[in-house]
Amino acid sequence: MRTRFITGILSAVLLSVFLGSSLVLAAEPIKIGGLFSVTGPASFLGEPERNTAQMVVNEINAAGGIKGRKLQLIAYDTQGDSTKAKELVNKLIKNDKVVAIIGPSTTGDSMAVIGDVERAGIPLISCAAGNKITDPVRKWVFKTAQNDVLAVERIFEYLNKRKISRVAILTVSDGFGASGREQLKANAARHGIKIVVDDTYGPKDTDMTPQLTKIRSSQAQAIICWGTNPGPAVIARNVKQLGIKLPLFMSHGVSSKKFIELAGDAAEGIILPSGRVIVADVLPHQDRQKKSLISFVKDYQKHYRAEGDHFGGHAWDAIMLLKGAIERGGATPAGIRDALEKTANFAGIGGVFTFSRADHAGLTKDAFVLVQVKKHDWTLVK
Repeated sequence: MRTRFITGILSAVLLSVFLGSSLVLAAEPIKIGGLFSVTGPASFLGEPERNTAQMVVNEINAAGGIKGRKLQLIAYDTQGDSTKAKELVNKLIKNDKVVAIIGPSTTGDSMAVIGDVERAGIPLISCAAGNKITDPVRKWVFKTAQNDVLAVERIFEYLNKRKISRVAILTVSDGFGASGREQLKANAARHGIKIVVDDTYGPKDTDMTPQLTKIRSSQAQAIICWGTNPGPAVIARNVKQLGIKLPLFMSHGVSSKKFIELAGDAAEGIILPSGRVIVADVLPHQDRQKKSLISFVKDYQKHYRAEGDHFGGHAWDAIMLLKGAIERGGATPAGIRDALEKTANFAGIGGVFTFSRADHAGLTKDAFVLVQVKKHDWTLVK
């Protein structure tokens, strides 16, 4: 009798331990990596991306997580340094054992880590815009930032409507600028546009007067600047200082209030392609993205006392795309990758995403609208 009693107690204890262990295992968080340029010259990209990613993860966890499991975001600051990005991506893969990674913030950093995630078999959703990140398609690499070629199409279509056929291009000498320059040159002739000046500037340059003086004496009817802050703001100020009256176009690389702050009065009248988030309040009610956009803008304002912008939106899309993929495909790298590739008609911040085996960027030119600076704010170009 006593033996059976003791055996019963031991069985109960073992069952309790087993069930307790199972619950602990079931509750293990799903580890997601993040690589963002939180400091350094690209901090205007990385800080809102990091903030947004953490905000969305917190909200998913507060709602119960994904199938009862919480998300854990392990985010590192690349400082916009490709060497550091490579070091940190391997830390995420080998030490932190993440099942997916979002970021990096820049094209250069993204290109630097592609080989690492491909070899490890870890899905990466880049927040950078360069076409080469997903063209050619790589098995494990996706992106949320709109492709440069889509932005080029928007600008060239606008120029065609205004009968502008001769342009000067001024592009930054980094990964983003090189990608934009390549797409501008490759698509100009198809739109009947001639590039009469093709010049560059360095990411740390503080005066572009020599390049702009050359443009002023050319036959250019418009200037297209391709870069990320602070260079484009310097160019805007130089254009005003030199009294150049040509219309000035920027890339989506400066699609935030930060550009207006940096350029000041010189920003007035500048046009650029952008995701819809910076003009969310004036979009028509039937716009498929409007509900998500308004919610994101208000949410970011509540948490960080600043407007949610185009760049934070890249991280919002990445986390929500991962959430959907994990719900459908499970929390393994292979399951996430396969489910991401089957994502269709996801209305996010950057656009409506449909991925496929042949397309890991997932957006069309409709992801962009043209916006213009008027009275120190963004307005929608009709």
